Amino acid sequence: MQAAEHATAAAPERMTYSKYLHLDEILRWQRPLTDTHDELLFVVIHQTSELWLKLTLHELDAARRRIAADDVRSALKMLARVIAIQGQLIQSWNVLATMTPSDYMRFRAALGTSSGFQSWQYRLLEFMLGNKNAGHLQWHVDNPEVHARLRAELQTPSLYDETVRLLHRRSFPIPQSHLQRDLSQPYRACAQVEAAWEQVYRNTDRYWDLYELAEKLVDLEDGVQQWRYGHLRTVERIIGFKKGTGGTPGVPYLARALEQRFFPELISVRTVL
Repeated sequence: MQAAEHATAAAPERMTYSKYLHLDEILRWQRPLTDTHDELLFVVIHQTSELWLKLTLHELDAARRRIAADDVRSALKMLARVIAIQGQLIQSWNVLATMTPSDYMRFRAALGTSSGFQSWQYRLLEFMLGNKNAGHLQWHVDNPEVHARLRAELQTPSLYDETVRLLHRRSFPIPQSHLQRDLSQPYRACAQVEAAWEQVYRNTDRYWDLYELAEKLVDLEDGVQQWRYGHLRTVERIIGFKKGTGGTPGVPYLARALEQRFFPELISVRTVL
């Protein structure tokens, strides 16, 4: 009898869907600051976007490590997943755009100085893709752990840096200026890198995995640009050309972001083919 009671007491707690996903904790964190109907929409869209960003960073970091290890096939699968995630992020703007200017103005003041510009995960994504800017670290000095992570990423080869190094390992003549560059600076286009990609695109059978990697990177950049454009149009639709919360420039800043390129030679090579 005592043995049976001991066995029952030692049995592990039954795992449920809610326990596995920590749903009780997650669903408690949608806490609008006003009683305005649309504020819950605003909170949910931004929280789910941050979750998708978390998965994106996980996949991109793994893809970068696979490229560094010459395992392009595994990297391609991870990049394909990121591109699928981007579809979810882009679609989220259509849901947020169902909120009208009047809806938003009912709770905008409650946001205070908070701004999506302060999203450290998005900043980490930009750094990982090669758009390095040490000036953005200032937004995160109040969070030492995040600040340290961003500072470390600033000095880490971007996804494209590792891709260019892969071209070098495949015997393409990449200059030392791009193999030993200051990683804290944004990537700059290089004629020799473009020439390497031209050879890949002109000889796809010979360099099939590099060709597939190039096209996945183009898809990835295109997804970022579509997300940025959706962001711009949604902001423009809801607040026009007002400044954003936190004093950010709003639409003009988002329009300038559309001019940024992560993988410039993969676009310019199309002109020379």
